Amino acid sequence: MNMNNPINQQDSKLTRSTLTEIKATEMKTESQLSSLTPEKQGLYNPNHEHDACGVGFVAHIKGQKSHQIVLQGLQLLTNLTHRGATGYDPKLGDGAGLLMQIPDAFMREEAAKLNIELPAAGQYAIGNLFLPQVSSNRAQCEGVIENIIQEEGQTLLGWRDVPVDNSNIAEAARDVEPVMRQVIIASTFNDQAAFERKCFVMRKRIEHAVRQLDIQDNAYFYVPSLSSRTIVYKGMLLANEVGVYYKDLVDERVVSALALVHQRFSTNTFPSWHLAHPFRMIAHNGEINTVQGNVNWMTARHAAMRSELLGEDLEKVWPLIVAGRSDSACFDNCLELLVAGGYSVPHAMMMMIPEAWNEKTIMDDDRRAFYEYHAAIMEPWDGPAAVAFTDGQIIGATLDRNGLRPARYLVTDDDIVMMASEMGVLTFPEEKIVKKWRLQPGKMLMIDMEQGRIIDDEEVKRELTTAKPYRQWIDATRYNIADLPAVDPSYELKASLLDTQQAFGMTQEDIKFLLEPMMTDGAEAAGSMGNDAALPVLSNKPKVLYNYFKQLFAQVTNPPIDPIREEMVMSLVTFVGPKPNLLEMHETKPDPRLEGSQPVLSESDFAKIMNIQSITNGDYKAISLDICYPAVDGVAGMSGALSALCAKAEQSVANGYNIIVLNDMNVDSDMVAIPALLATSAVHMHLVDAGLRTQTGLVVSTGSAREVHHFALLAGYGAEAVFPWLTYKTMANLSDQPQEANKKFIKAVGKGLYKVMSKMGISTYQSYCGAHIFEAIGLNSQFINAYFKGTTTQIEGIGLEQVAEEALRLHHDAFGNDPILSNALDAGGDYAYRVRGEEHMWTPQSVAKLQHATRTNQYDTYKEYAKLINDQTRRHMTLRGLFEIKPAAKPIALDQVEPAKEIVKRFATGAMSMGSISTEAHATLAVAMNRIGGKSNTGEGGEDKKRFIPVVTDTTMSAVFGKEFIEADVKLKAGDSMRSSIKQVASGRFGVTAEYLANADQIQIKMAQGAKPGEGGQLPGHKVSQYIATLRFSVPGVGLISPPPHHDIYSIEDLAQLIHDLKNANPKASISTKLVSETGIGTVAAGVAKAKSDHIVVAGHDGGTGASPLTSVKHAGTPWELGLAETQQTLVLNQLRGRVVVQADGQMKTGRDVVIGALLGADEFGFATAPLVVEGCIMMRKCHLNTCPVGVATQDPELRKKFTGEPEHVVNYFFFVAEEIRELMASIGVAKFDDLIGRADLLDMQAGINHWKINGLDFSKIFHLPDMPASVARHNVESQEHGLVDALDNTLIEKAKSAIETGEKVVIDTPIVNTNRTVGTMLSNQIASKYGNAGLPDDTININFTGTSGQSFAAFLAKGITLTLIGEGNDYVGKGLSGGRIIIKPPKAFRGISHENIIVGNTVMYGATRGETYFSGVAGERFCVRNSGASSVVEGVGNHGCEYMTGGTVVVLGETGQNFAAGMSGGVAYIYDVDQQFAKRCNMSMVALEKVEPAEADFGKVQHLGQPDETILKGLIQKHADLTASQRAIAILADWDNERAKFVKVMPIEYKRALTELAAAASKEAA
Repeated sequence: MNMNNPINQQDSKLTRSTLTEIKATEMKTESQLSSLTPEKQGLYNPNHEHDACGVGFVAHIKGQKSHQIVLQGLQLLTNLTHRGATGYDPKLGDGAGLLMQIPDAFMREEAAKLNIELPAAGQYAIGNLFLPQVSSNRAQCEGVIENIIQEEGQTLLGWRDVPVDNSNIAEAARDVEPVMRQVIIASTFNDQAAFERKCFVMRKRIEHAVRQLDIQDNAYFYVPSLSSRTIVYKGMLLANEVGVYYKDLVDERVVSALALVHQRFSTNTFPSWHLAHPFRMIAHNGEINTVQGNVNWMTARHAAMRSELLGEDLEKVWPLIVAGRSDSACFDNCLELLVAGGYSVPHAMMMMIPEAWNEKTIMDDDRRAFYEYHAAIMEPWDGPAAVAFTDGQIIGATLDRNGLRPARYLVTDDDIVMMASEMGVLTFPEEKIVKKWRLQPGKMLMIDMEQGRIIDDEEVKRELTTAKPYRQWIDATRYNIADLPAVDPSYELKASLLDTQQAFGMTQEDIKFLLEPMMTDGAEAAGSMGNDAALPVLSNKPKVLYNYFKQLFAQVTNPPIDPIREEMVMSLVTFVGPKPNLLEMHETKPDPRLEGSQPVLSESDFAKIMNIQSITNGDYKAISLDICYPAVDGVAGMSGALSALCAKAEQSVANGYNIIVLNDMNVDSDMVAIPALLATSAVHMHLVDAGLRTQTGLVVSTGSAREVHHFALLAGYGAEAVFPWLTYKTMANLSDQPQEANKKFIKAVGKGLYKVMSKMGISTYQSYCGAHIFEAIGLNSQFINAYFKGTTTQIEGIGLEQVAEEALRLHHDAFGNDPILSNALDAGGDYAYRVRGEEHMWTPQSVAKLQHATRTNQYDTYKEYAKLINDQTRRHMTLRGLFEIKPAAKPIALDQVEPAKEIVKRFATGAMSMGSISTEAHATLAVAMNRIGGKSNTGEGGEDKKRFIPVVTDTTMSAVFGKEFIEADVKLKAGDSMRSSIKQVASGRFGVTAEYLANADQIQIKMAQGAKPGEGGQLPGHKVSQYIATLRFSVPGVGLISPPPHHDIYSIEDLAQLIHDLKNANPKASISTKLVSETGIGTVAAGVAKAKSDHIVVAGHDGGTGASPLTSVKHAGTPWELGLAETQQTLVLNQLRGRVVVQADGQMKTGRDVVIGALLGADEFGFATAPLVVEGCIMMRKCHLNTCPVGVATQDPELRKKFTGEPEHVVNYFFFVAEEIRELMASIGVAKFDDLIGRADLLDMQAGINHWKINGLDFSKIFHLPDMPASVARHNVESQEHGLVDALDNTLIEKAKSAIETGEKVVIDTPIVNTNRTVGTMLSNQIASKYGNAGLPDDTININFTGTSGQSFAAFLAKGITLTLIGEGNDYVGKGLSGGRIIIKPPKAFRGISHENIIVGNTVMYGATRGETYFSGVAGERFCVRNSGASSVVEGVGNHGCEYMTGGTVVVLGETGQNFAAGMSGGVAYIYDVDQQFAKRCNMSMVALEKVEPAEADFGKVQHLGQPDETILKGLIQKHADLTASQRAIAILADWDNERAKFVKVMPIEYKRALTELAAAASKEAA
């Protein structure tokens, strides 16, 4: 591509008309084509549907076809059933299918029956078709297909009806069941590859043409496959129904050398035949988080794309991806295009799912060069993915860079390869198996059936990466911004610094809370207590446009990434400038590439960009487009200015400029800036629509960008780089070392971008750029569709006119005569209450009123407080403040309304952990809630077992805990209990033991938290006292971070597994899942209900927190009114609402809040900040600093003495709230609380509000009621069926009865299969309930298993139980191990070497607290994450081993993966470092590596477990040898003196400090 030549104008016009036709085609989305799938309505949008799945394949390495392979594929599928889900009808699965090679002999015989003579194999194609039910519709489709086959020069041979048996499928699936037919097409090519390309083109043309027919039919037209090599049988079927429904598959003549299968778990219950997998080339278990950006970029490439192989056919496949497709379907279409364009399947997969290459990972130069080269060509399809792929000749699978999906495989001596999401789905004689292994992060497994061999990752990639001189090309064409020659970076402001700052809306808070910490610490500041300020659209103050957008985040259906501990997978590399032709296969002179290591340009970087033409000898040309316009043009001027800007941008590309800089440096008293975000998105989308975006780069030079959220937004809407010129000028004014300040600011923004990207599970800036990972609150859809197309906005709001008004008001304030602003910036008041600042709900007045009311038990004073909160006629704060409650009937007498003592049982306090708040505050809440029959929540910090015992006589807290643990004593009454009813399980698993779970009425999985969704928890080190460390099984003084993801929840089926685990850990407790409000939460909640959660919490964005980055406090999540309404509507549409209890929380303060929550669909209500205020909190927002002056949110003993809260105060508060509810209910004529739930028709927007921003709001989507039969529940009426009655543990409990009751030793022998999940956990519950954490003596219950265990084998295993498994385990073995012993060893018949074969899956021993494990084989990724006290011996581990470990001992007798010991702060690991490469694989940020000295050399040193290293290590290896007969252990022990020297000790620095301090204290005491 010669980028300096102006674009051909005629091409541009042709492109425009083509794009117009494509848009018309795209308008008809899939959701419109099936009348039984709900339309977009209310807050429900079918585009938010997700799925996850079990995937697997069976293949014969030598390509031998047999019917046995097909049957094995069907069997594999059946044994993945538990990874799927059913909806309201147990027969209604989410979809399943099988992809295989075309069975030539079978097709030939079947065709002969139809008088069709087939040409040679490979010379004909079979199209499997889903056709409409109505015959006339079907005829239209078939006519289109026949015409297109003819137009494309191929020969129609005929049609075949596919025999099916639909007698056992669900009625809803039958209602939309397509007619199944096959079209048979003969090739006119000699070359099968050319025919395959033509089949792809015909299929795309057929899809587009049928879509244009706009057929209305219950069944959705779809082409599952059209190929001369493969055929796909799939549908809305249960896994075990695929072979029953499709009669072809059980015909012995149907043979194949491969069977690729898939079992789907969807977040809805709507029958969707076409969304079942496999697709044409892939079956995908995962979620592409960047799919919107990927699709946008593919669209943008359209005009510039050329293909030598496809030629003119290329234009026929557009639109390549139509609206409404699933992420997997989008991925499949893109993969098909790349393969049709000439890439091999593995090459295309490496482009779409690249390894992490840019960090200092262990990777050879050729491979790094390959990835680096392709990074400029295509952005990654980023997200968790295990993708099995085939073109019918090869079959393989690859795993994403994070390793977030399980994929295990085995190879037999008779050439069978079986890969699946778990082992045990197919059984083979052990003596026939030669290898058991797993897909590793970023790695590929491939079987070439033509060559008849497995090609491993190393060989596949070596061949591809050395095929062309990628390193030479990069060196010859790369310009790195940092390395370019220096240019004078100076620039001047057009007005004074203060005026310019004010024009861009900068406040004193921006400088104090945001800029100063970033420029001094190189990191974003933390805050606490959540966000109670007005939403921007409700504020009287002009707000910057950035504040109207909220960051989206991952919850349940895909995980966030841990950007701190797993930084190796993250990348901020950005490419500025044009993108090369994606389908250019014969590069001779590759295009130049302008690259930055991160997207924030320094002053010198920007100067280089502006002089790029001379620096690069004309390879790049940059043009600066002014985004300011005359202020005198007023509000009306912005629209014209935007149109002119877009026209200039388009003309710039035509004039050969390949970098466009949007610049607002011309701001002064006469010129006002278009908001940079608006200008960026407008230009980006305009160029995408014009087909020109890939021909130019987009850089934004703006005075408005100053916090992480601003940079994230500019990136998300298309900016490849950002120059924050005013921030640099501001820091120069604040610092005497401006260059250093700038560097730290850039570093802080980089860290912050990692955090924002990782929240959504996105690892690369390239994928994030242009991906629109935001939603808008308070912007109208006309404005969004014009400038931010594809972004969700639910409640309408302001448009371009008001956006311009806000910009002009800021401009007027800056350059006007306001005396307050003449010498200082505006106070701000967004982050904390300020006298002249932004409005807050918690004001000194409201805090004082509430405390006075509850401490004096004065209901009248409470009502004054409630009026301050509820009456928002002058101070507009919340969406619910604008709602009006309408009467349901005539008012009734108060005594007819449900009593307060019943209503308060619906209340729960929020998840505030022991650690974030004081013992006194935490226990007082528990006492109060237990008194009223409500529920308190442990939070994520564990709970002291002293609290589990009810109080028998009047006493005090200090008498129960011990005086040394209580600073401000609280009186307790007989019958009181300090036990928290809700036990939270967060990603850090702090204190989560079998005993903890057994002492719960409800167990809550914290998927996300309102104040920091997509992030883990954070407890600063100064709050980790000795007592807190004991509860959390961690090291005193060391800050604790919960990982952003639960490492056992990477998908919806993982959540279903954890729910199952916790239900087994306490069958009497309900299982709750805590979600945070965001667009799409409804479909997530439907998935959670299908995953068998009993209870769902919808938390608002504004909830409190003990510590969180300010970006998260302010800019992530939405109000609970939106999330709750969407959850209610979606659950009702899915007929799932009756199964679950729904709770709303987030700044709940008054009875009116509760009533509105009920009307929108909540059964229960969570309160957190308000009860803390009742206990004494005065909203100082110092929780994270440990300096709370009233003893509520601190561990400081002196400050805790100031705690004055009492249970009575909290009880008073909740009864006041209940009385306010009762009065409201009486006034609207409702007697029973249940009759309020889901009655959104009783809500309306208040009339008479006259406000320049609020007038545009429209709450009709929130108040929408789905049109469903009265028989469909609107509130909780039934219980989930957890299937525990079928659990193997019932048998084990019966056989171990004598041991449980009397401690008598028992031995049990039993087989086990992969569908026996969570074995040993219900048994452990029996022991923990009776004996607590002490359990039984070791080996009281000995159970010997043979076979392959299901997931979560031995989860929360109690002390006294030993489980020995001869076979292998799947994922999550020993999760939450609580004192038990696990031994897993291979069968004697298995011939493999144990340390070269996998024996347990991913995330083994996650959150283990004590106990021991011995695994004679290799474990997968994330072994012993958050282990805090257990010991383990294993013979190899994958990436991220011992991450976040805080205690215990791990011995690895083999190789480790990368990033070992990331975040490890306690315990010790001993690594057998045979290849001397461990130091490269270890994350050294928190650990040191030491030698294992002889025992005598350790004398007098600080010691782990009080013993020399040699003693611990040799003892564990000896035990491993004794229990597993491990050959490696035996060999090491046989040559101990030499072998000991090969071990490396991984010692956490903070743990060593703590041991040293303990030793010093002990010796001081002894002296």
